Amino acid sequence: MRKSSISTLAIILVSGACSFKPALDRLTLPVAATFPGAAEGAVPADIAWQKFFTDPRLKKLVEAALANNRDLRIAALNVEQSRAQYGISRSELFPSISGTASSNRQRSLGSGSSAVVTTTSNPYALTVGFSSYELDLFGRIRSLNDSALEKYFASDEARVGAQISLVAEVANQYLVERALQQQVALSQQTLDGMNAAHGLMKQRFDAGTVSELDLSSTEVQRQTAKADLAAFQQRIALINNSLTFLAGGALPAGLPPGRSLDEVIVADVKAGVSSDLLRRRPDVREAEHQLRAANADIGAARAAFFPSVTLTANSGTASHSFSNLFSNGTGTWLFAPNVNLPIFTGGRNKANLDASKIGKNIEIARYERAIQNGFREVADGLAARSGLAEQITATVGLVAAQQKRAELANARYNQGVDSYFEVLTASLDLYSSRQNLIQLRLAQAVNSVSLYKALGGGW
Repeated sequence: MRKSSISTLAIILVSGACSFKPALDRLTLPVAATFPGAAEGAVPADIAWQKFFTDPRLKKLVEAALANNRDLRIAALNVEQSRAQYGISRSELFPSISGTASSNRQRSLGSGSSAVVTTTSNPYALTVGFSSYELDLFGRIRSLNDSALEKYFASDEARVGAQISLVAEVANQYLVERALQQQVALSQQTLDGMNAAHGLMKQRFDAGTVSELDLSSTEVQRQTAKADLAAFQQRIALINNSLTFLAGGALPAGLPPGRSLDEVIVADVKAGVSSDLLRRRPDVREAEHQLRAANADIGAARAAFFPSVTLTANSGTASHSFSNLFSNGTGTWLFAPNVNLPIFTGGRNKANLDASKIGKNIEIARYERAIQNGFREVADGLAARSGLAEQITATVGLVAAQQKRAELANARYNQGVDSYFEVLTASLDLYSSRQNLIQLRLAQAVNSVSLYKALGGGW
């Protein structure tokens, strides 16, 4: 190829291409500027999960899930696939250079003055060049490349969101398991007490000092505790199956002992006061990248209204004999630009542009919905946190009062003042209040995990 042609091509390639991608301003949050309710807490919401969870057994379970969970592995592979798609799109910005080598053996027949003449030739050719390379004069390919890049970023945010959801799900299942263990212990303690009381009541009944009603009442307590114990043990087995599934296999060996809900298992996070914190949520960032991708698609749709220029160029050598293939005078070159001007497309370009604009509006609505959903989750978490703290304080006092009542009822029954019905009622109420306290402490711990997740999960 001549030097002048090469220089002209280089100038075209490096010349700045214009872009019809519209500007995208920072979107305002369609929610209140601050979260409702108090924003008290012990640690910031961006703390890493290794510090947010204080239970060593829970930490090991989360580590196993992050390493082996198949849903998380699928999310990571989706990111790799999206990155490969971006690489394919980016390759369109550069010409695809290829080399070809050819050799033909041909024979021709012709008539001479006295006989038929046979001619045999072996043409050889060697060329290097590119074909159908589109000059991105109006930014169409660059806009498509930007769209692919934003979709890659969106897939990575989806992976982060999957990690947060997995960590939260493991924590919630583990907290339920901790609550069930306490309920099993309480049911077993109650059952042991009822077995002893029933044995004593049976002796008194045989001696004729108590009625059959009193004996039946202790049997009611025994069977109630026994049924609860069996139900809680069954639920523990189901929870362990769920944890095994989330961990992606068998639970790690040598797990340290877990903590009780009465102890600190998860930290109490600060929600902050500004709702601008919602921008760091992975689902919000994913929606923002999808919006930017849709905005870039508009630039590509607008560029389709303008002419496109494609180039075909090559340089090489050709000869009728292999020995002369690289001799002087055997060089060849080709430079063939092609201009395509859209004149009539039946409304296709206009429809594509309209579809791109509508797609952008859809992504704006999805982005705003993600913000509003995050705001609601944080607001619900804050409202539940203050309410649960008050309920737990009141229930602790209720358990103490029920304990005192049960002791008094039992003393009055032994003194012959009250019937055993008072003892039965007081015992069942004490058992119920203790179970309720376990449930409230579980709800408080789950609320902390949910609030941590709603604020971005420390990722």
